[in-house]
Amino acid sequence: MPDIRLFGIRHHGPGSARSLRTALDGFAPDCLLIEGPPDADALIPQSLHEAMAPPVALLVYRTDRPRDCAFFPFAAFSPEWVAMRFGVAAGAAVRFIDLPHAIQLADGFGVSEAPPDAAPIDADPVAEAAEGPPDHGPAPAKAAIRRDPLGELAAVAGYPDGERWWDALVESRAGADGDVFAAIAEAMAALREGAESDPDDAFREEAREAHMRAAIRKAAKEGFERIAVVCGAWHVPALARHDAKGQASADAATLKNLPKTKVAAAWAPWSYERLATASGYRAGVLSPEWYDTLWHHEGRVAARWLARAAALLRDNDLDASPASVIEAARLAEALAGFRGRARPSLDDLDEAAQATLCFADPAPMGLIRRKLVIGERLGATPPDSPGTPVEADFEAQCRRLRLKPGAAAGELTLDLRKETDLARSHFLNRLSLIGIPWGTRREARGRGTFKEGWFLSWQPEWVVELVAASAEGGTVAEAAAGRVRSRAREATRVAELSGLIGTLLDADLADASAEVIRALNDRAAVSADVFDLMEALPPLAELARYGSVRSSDTAPVLAVVRGLVPRAAAGLVAACQSLDDDAAAAAKARIVAVSGAVALIEVPELKALWQEALRALADQEHVHGRVVGRAVRLLFDARALPAAQAGERLRLALSRATGAGPAAAWIEGFLEDSGTVLIHGRELLAVVDAWLCGLDGDLFTELLPLVRRTFATLAPAERRALGEALARPGEAASGEGEGPRVFDPARAAKVLPILHLLLGPEPGPAHETTGDAA
Repeated sequence: MPDIRLFGIRHHGPGSARSLRTALDGFAPDCLLIEGPPDADALIPQSLHEAMAPPVALLVYRTDRPRDCAFFPFAAFSPEWVAMRFGVAAGAAVRFIDLPHAIQLADGFGVSEAPPDAAPIDADPVAEAAEGPPDHGPAPAKAAIRRDPLGELAAVAGYPDGERWWDALVESRAGADGDVFAAIAEAMAALREGAESDPDDAFREEAREAHMRAAIRKAAKEGFERIAVVCGAWHVPALARHDAKGQASADAATLKNLPKTKVAAAWAPWSYERLATASGYRAGVLSPEWYDTLWHHEGRVAARWLARAAALLRDNDLDASPASVIEAARLAEALAGFRGRARPSLDDLDEAAQATLCFADPAPMGLIRRKLVIGERLGATPPDSPGTPVEADFEAQCRRLRLKPGAAAGELTLDLRKETDLARSHFLNRLSLIGIPWGTRREARGRGTFKEGWFLSWQPEWVVELVAASAEGGTVAEAAAGRVRSRAREATRVAELSGLIGTLLDADLADASAEVIRALNDRAAVSADVFDLMEALPPLAELARYGSVRSSDTAPVLAVVRGLVPRAAAGLVAACQSLDDDAAAAAKARIVAVSGAVALIEVPELKALWQEALRALADQEHVHGRVVGRAVRLLFDARALPAAQAGERLRLALSRATGAGPAAAWIEGFLEDSGTVLIHGRELLAVVDAWLCGLDGDLFTELLPLVRRTFATLAPAERRALGEALARPGEAASGEGEGPRVFDPARAAKVLPILHLLLGPEPGPAHETTGDAA
């Protein structure tokens, strides 16, 4: 009979890893069975490759639908990683024994499939202890135990949560021994007796444990003498029944006729940020960088961590003297002793650093926690290891387009008339859509130019984003399209969808563009929000006019514009009723933007339709004056309203029957941002001048702030021209132009000293007669 030993561990725990390494050294197994995806067995030997630098992750994905995948991260302190490397180095047989993801990712398996970017090595509650209970209210006690067993143990021991309890009793304890596995197994057995399975996940967990028991029995039949099983602590009691009477038949029945699909596996770089619980990773830990320090510097962890904290503060121009580090170390040791710990925990070091290095200032502590508790470490995989589909496509695209990640940051100017430069633009825009802003757009003489400026700056951690993008598709283009489709499904406004169309055209993702356009048309057809439709129009009009510069098909975009303008025009008057000052300002801005969009696309029937809506709005008596005034101004500027009619509307708006407040609002809408209509239309200036002069003193004082705010929006040259016109009596009223100016010699002579300095003196008589000649 083979000697089979079960080692229940907590995923990503240095204490578990250290105890496991000690136990394996003493046991010397010839077969190591590790909870993990059997689909990746062929990749296990690469764990010893000299270029492999954790954190790394195994990615298992469906070959036909790469976005159906699961990540399995490992850090240097992950017990599974330690077991893998130990077994490979010792020449033992090393296998993963969890339920294959060829089954778990297959259509129709259980009640739930592995979601995109879910990265559990184990879905058991031991790995999820830091999650806490879900948000759907209190659960029965037995279900709570199944969901969070460490939390139950922590509550009994007086700890706030299972993460801190496990860290204090297992991860941060001094030394390492194998007895801890017997204690963990005993505790899990007691907890499982009082726990209930989640009905939604019961079959999946039953199938996983059945497959692991079957893998143990298979290894025993193959003649291995010392078999070590490394699994999540929660599974230990279930796997211990592998040789129970009738268990083999029951497991075979559970695993019979399960669906399968074709999958592939690859190693991928990972990061401590994504290994942390804060990233949403179910089996994550609160403090990956702290655990890394525990793993590599067990004997002097406090001094090491505090020294790194001081160096970090000094790198950020903050004081951190050696004396402060010594004082912090003494304080941490004292706190640990006071709390009955063999050595300082992270909580002790946190408090010591806060008091001595940061002087109770929370800002530096935020930096320390980000860098030294969670960490920013990025892993690496061997260059010859199988990569994810998106990684392979990214590397191929970079070679084809002659772009080098990791090169020095710099400017890049693209000529969109050239095939290679256009492809580079598409590629950079696609990367931006999947969360990799390798290139930042620079201003380039308007959208209609063939030139496009970029600033390129590569960040190493974006490799992780490439890996995560594999959940959306098999290539950069597919992943980018998948991300935008997801955003389109979540969009609740037509304007949001119009913005997505622009990004898709820039990235040359025609199929996704067609889907988003269909979604926009469907949303617009049932939308009652006229302002939402108006916000969507300007970016679409710009795309319809200038999209051809990028060799994009803009006909579908123009079709969308043709459908939106009539809807916006039909509802314009109703949408502008009963607006307060802020709402009127927003409505005015939308009206101006849509008018510019209609003018940009140069479609006569749409222009006529929109101007008809503006005329209807200009005739309204109960619409905010700022909106009506701007409608009149837009019609006047487009020469759809003669000057005489504009003047008559202005007189009516400024009449005593209108009221001073509405009149001032009308003037604001009519004149805002441009005073040329008064400079070149003196009869309109005369009307405004007469209205202001006719106000009594109190009313003038009341309206003065509003009038000044209106004229403050005009350019300084326009205000000066208006002032000069009003300073000449009779001209504003008569509309007469300026007469010839009289030459003023005294005024002209004032510039002569400056000219003399600039040009220098002339020789001979010319110098002597300069003043007379002037």
